[in-house]
Amino acid sequence: MHDLSLYERKIIQDKEFPVDIFKNVIQKPGIIFLPHWHEHLELHYIMKGQGFFYCNQNPIAVEEGSLVIINSNELHKGIGSTQDYEALVIIFEMNAFSKEVAEGNVVFQSHIKADQKINELLKAIYQEENEKRYGYKLAMKGKFYELITHLLRNYVLKSEEAKDNIRRRRNLNRLNTVMKYIQDNYSEPITNEELAELVHVSEYRFCHLFKESLGQSPSNFINEVRLKKAYHLLEQKEMTIAEIAAAVGFQDYNNFGRLFRKYYGFAPSNVWSK
Repeated sequence: MHDLSLYERKIIQDKEFPVDIFKNVIQKPGIIFLPHWHEHLELHYIMKGQGFFYCNQNPIAVEEGSLVIINSNELHKGIGSTQDYEALVIIFEMNAFSKEVAEGNVVFQSHIKADQKINELLKAIYQEENEKRYGYKLAMKGKFYELITHLLRNYVLKSEEAKDNIRRRRNLNRLNTVMKYIQDNYSEPITNEELAELVHVSEYRFCHLFKESLGQSPSNFINEVRLKKAYHLLEQKEMTIAEIAAAVGFQDYNNFGRLFRKYYGFAPSNVWSK
C-alpha cells in the first residue's frame, strides 16, 4: 500500500546543477503519480501519449507537446489515458537560480501548449542529459536559465502573497495527519467527526477543508483507499472476494461490488480470476 502522506520531501544532491531531470515512462493507462505536494517547482513536458493532471483539483488535459507547471505547494496528481505515456520531468527550487524571483512568490500558468521555444529548449536539455558530453551540465544550465527567463516573461499569472502560500501549506500539512490515520485504520469504520478531531476543527469545517484540498468528500476518499487495497489483495488470490471486502472495511458486500465496478470499470471477479 502506498504511503498516503501528501507531503513529498525532495532532496537534490547535485550542487553544481541542482535540478532533478528524468524521463517518466508509463506503459498502460492509469496513475502517473499519486496526490502529493512539495516546495519545489515541477515541470512535466509530455513527449508521448495523453492524460489528465490535477493541480489544486483543477483538471488539465495533456497531450504530446504540452508543458504542465506545478507551482510550489500545489497538490497535484497525474493519470494517463493512453497505452504509452512518456514525459520529461524537471524538478528544481527557484531559490537555487534566482533568489529575487523566489522571494516574489511567482506563480506560473499551469498549462502551456504549442510553444516552439519551450519545445526546443526542453528537447535540448533532454539531449544534453541523455548524451552527457563534456561540459553537458554547463550547457544544460545555460538552456535552463533561458527556459526560466522565457517562462517569467510570458507565463506568470501573478505574484502570490506569502501569507496565501503559507496558508495553503498549513492546510496540506494538517491533512497529512488525516491521511496517516486513514492509512492505519481503513479496515475500521471511520467517521468525519473523528477525522475532524485530529485537526481540531468542526466537522463542517473539516469537510469543507478536505473537499477544497482534495476535490472529493472524506467518505469518497476513504472508499478509494479501500478499493485500491482490495485490488492489491485480489491480485494475490489468497482470500475470497467476500473476505477481501470485509478485510478492507466494507460491511456491505454488494456495496463493495458496486463501488469497485464504478471505480475500476469491471467487477472484482475479473481481477481475482486472472
